[in-house]
Amino acid sequence: MTTTAPSPSNPAEAPDNGGDAPGPLLRAWRAILTRRELLLVILLVVVLVWMTALSYGGYLTGPYDPDYLATSLVDAVPLAMLALAELLVIVSGRGGIDLSIGSIVSLTGMVFGIVHGLWGWPVAAAILLAVLVGGLLGAVNGVLIAWLGFPALITTLATYYAYRSLALVINAQKPISTPNIQSLYSLTGAVEIPVIGHDIPNVPLGVFTFLVPTVVVVWLLLQRTTYGRRLFAIGTNDVAATWSGVPVARTRLLAYVLAGVLAGVVAVYVTGQFASARPDAGTSGNGLALPAITIAVLGGVAITGGIGRVSGVLLAAVLITWLDAGILLMFEGNDGTQFQLLALGAVLVFCALLNSFTTRRYGGTR
Repeated sequence: MTTTAPSPSNPAEAPDNGGDAPGPLLRAWRAILTRRELLLVILLVVVLVWMTALSYGGYLTGPYDPDYLATSLVDAVPLAMLALAELLVIVSGRGGIDLSIGSIVSLTGMVFGIVHGLWGWPVAAAILLAVLVGGLLGAVNGVLIAWLGFPALITTLATYYAYRSLALVINAQKPISTPNIQSLYSLTGAVEIPVIGHDIPNVPLGVFTFLVPTVVVVWLLLQRTTYGRRLFAIGTNDVAATWSGVPVARTRLLAYVLAGVLAGVVAVYVTGQFASARPDAGTSGNGLALPAITIAVLGGVAITGGIGRVSGVLLAAVLITWLDAGILLMFEGNDGTQFQLLALGAVLVFCALLNSFTTRRYGGTR
């Protein structure tokens, strides 16, 4: 009687010798690529060690210490909040992106400055109006993109110019810096954390009053609501979502409205940060839109839609902020700002290539 040996070509019959199991290094490499938070933590440690070593070696113009890092978080607050806004629109799919978000910050900030600083509205009413105006400006983008089918890139580029122009002419290109506005600076000042504050540096108040609530609300929206599930569904495959009964256009429109709302909140924050409502608050220098998009993509948001996590975006915001803070100390004067642009471009190319490779090889990040 003849016995047939198992055929190696049939995995069900092949003997389990463990030869195909990935080694520990391969498993670690895959975990780093597919778990974006792990990669970001590693990069954050690398930046901190590198910059600290340069600081102790005397190669920086100032100390790169915990006090400096804590102070620099004042810039992380608006960037992280706008990156979360970009998370919403990019996850919605169909090339979702919002280039106008910096202009929305500028225009909404000027509206806030006029009603609170010049007209004397109570701060609560002025904040509510800023949020409504931001949502309305975002709704304009949403209608053009979700209902009329215009490409998001062209639409938000057009509204970027329109909103920027309105922000400049609404008060004849003049900032508003009345006593009412200047008093808002206290919203962004550093505070000591209760109980443990004497052991760690003071942290900007905006981290607790603006950033943390925004992170919690966006996380709950995406992870614990029907709308969040619908948003990921239309970003992954809006045709399948349509057949499943998901209101695709309305869901995508709301993403742009929410992005505008977040921009309105950021407008209030930067007005307090500068103690002035500036017509170029969201567009001067590097602007706020491109860094926010970079942070979102670095945080693991797939530019094709349907993939993205709040935790990744938050870690990416801290990484970019502390990297920029170190670059500023590498050069005398304002030369560091130019190299920040170079670093931002390099990071954007890196994370785009990484996202593409990870999606092709492992099906995306988790």
